[in-house]
Amino acid sequence: MSKLIPQTLLNNIPDIYGTEGSLNPTCYVKLFTPDSNWTWYIIEISKTDSTCYGYVKGVDSELGYFDFSEIELLRGPLGLAVELDSSFIPIPFATVKKNEDDSSS
Repeated sequence: MSKLIPQTLLNNIPDIYGTEGSLNPTCYVKLFTPDSNWTWYIIEISKTDSTCYGYVKGVDSELGYFDFSEIELLRGPLGLAVELDSSFIPIPFATVKKNEDDSSS
């Protein structure tokens, strides 16, 4: 399904709607643009298409659905592709939000 995320990592991400009702789901994958300020944290991914649910930090920050195949095609202002943060360890969404809030203070 993806050249950006290894299959072994994809296998660990819950299917779409798999964490519905969870107050603090796990963010399994962090993707980012190295030449701009966009970051995607994937919480769920469809096993049949490229729909993802997660947290997106860009102009605004929000939880929502996004198309993974579109992210793979994105390029930042310097032409750099979206990258996988290979050092990212899955963490609860509340920790991602807390880290974001701490860095903006």
